[in-house]
Amino acid sequence: MTLHAVFLAGALLAGLAPAVAQDTEAVRAKTQVCAACHGPDGNAVSADFPSLAGQTWRYLYIQLKDYQEGRRSNPLMSPMAANLTREDMIAIANFYAAQPLKPSTFKVDEAKAKLGKAKSEETLCTMCHLGGFLGQNEIPRVAGQGYAYIVAQLKAFKDRTRTNDAGTMTSVARTLGDADIENLGHYLTGLRP
Repeated sequence: MTLHAVFLAGALLAGLAPAVAQDTEAVRAKTQVCAACHGPDGNAVSADFPSLAGQTWRYLYIQLKDYQEGRRSNPLMSPMAANLTREDMIAIANFYAAQPLKPSTFKVDEAKAKLGKAKSEETLCTMCHLGGFLGQNEIPRVAGQGYAYIVAQLKAFKDRTRTNDAGTMTSVARTLGDADIENLGHYLTGLRP
């Protein structure tokens, strides 16, 4: 590559930097309202809310779309997603997917976590969530998610109050007892992504 070509490439990239910075700032502005529950960087302020940091962008996008189109319902999230454009949802999903997940401060009960691991193996959880529970495409990363949120979602799938999963989680959750859900919560929260 000639010196002229290197200079031209550098000038072009420098010209793109302000546009990228503007895009990042625009997305940050759109996510300010999200920060009250999910934290400014996607790490939830409470285990009652999901951490979005490090989640797959596709999963986040689909959840926003499901809230918007009524396949998933929540008194806080449904109205927030109502007026988002497709581009907004993609930008927000990509923003949170790029943020690092911080370790949970939850005190894991190792005996319960061991039972949770055994239950996850029995129910073949890693077939969808993959090894390490890092997720893929529209399947969420559940490793390191907040205990209260994991328990609440497993109960919602079991009770069929959450059904935006094509039936897979609903079927699995129906086989779980309350102790299984609690043990899975300890196991998954304790995993480090």
